[in-house]
Amino acid sequence: MNSSRMKTTALCLLLFLLTGILNACGDASNGYTAQSLRSQDSSSLREAHNTQNTWLQMNQLADSMNLRLVSRKNLIQMGYTDPIFEVAAGSKEALSFGKQVMLPDAPIRHDGWVYISPRSAEALLQTSIQRDEATGKVSVSSLEQAHGGSGATEIESESESDTGQIRILSLPSDRSEMVSYAKRFLGVPYEFGAADYSTSKTFDCSSFTQHIYDHFGVDLPRLARDQAQRGSAVSRSSLKAGDLIFFTVPGRFSSDKIPGHVGMYIGDGKFIHTWGDPGVQISPLDSGYWNEQILSMRRI
Repeated sequence: MNSSRMKTTALCLLLFLLTGILNACGDASNGYTAQSLRSQDSSSLREAHNTQNTWLQMNQLADSMNLRLVSRKNLIQMGYTDPIFEVAAGSKEALSFGKQVMLPDAPIRHDGWVYISPRSAEALLQTSIQRDEATGKVSVSSLEQAHGGSGATEIESESESDTGQIRILSLPSDRSEMVSYAKRFLGVPYEFGAADYSTSKTFDCSSFTQHIYDHFGVDLPRLARDQAQRGSAVSRSSLKAGDLIFFTVPGRFSSDKIPGHVGMYIGDGKFIHTWGDPGVQISPLDSGYWNEQILSMRRI
């Protein structure tokens, strides 16, 4: 009798312990699980799930759109030759096409990866994201042309400061000064999303042109697509040293009329820019790869 009671008590205790373990394993508070999806096209992404939402891994989101991505702690930057998008894990504040936006959900960090919800990805990329409920695969639409803008076709020769005063952009009459200054940086390494040169000692394409113009007292936007809105259009035959040349990045946007790269003309059919190795370099304008990608030329 006592032996039977002891066996029954031991069995109850074992069941109690097993129930506790199973409940703990099934508790939603344990976090997220990563699900790897078979890729049938470039838009299939890895997702992380919890009971409330679906999350997209930022690295795979970038890969699906042929975007470069760099991660610095919790900060993620994505773009082509300069950072178009910027998010931080735990923050709803983000940058989209150089402008601040508020995301519906703050990105999360899990197992060393940063994830973003589909609706936040739509707000960040300003495009549509669709999920096939049957397969779980996610598709991302192409980035729209200038998102309400008109690419590099608008001319903005003046800018208004916060004080309401109109500031006319101007450059030194001797543009050879700009060329000489720009050449000082030949060989400086390229870094996507480069921070200010004074601290990073690197450039990406638009931070390089921004740095050159800033040296001569002209404030340019950070992104190539925004720099292309400044100044006035010039023809190839009218190019002068110091003029900016904008190039398309084929297949990146829904339109190839959106600037993805920028350099500065230095005369003699050449321009100075930075694009991967060997960093800041001089390339021919009238031949080779870049000649076929010219989008517009602007005089600031």
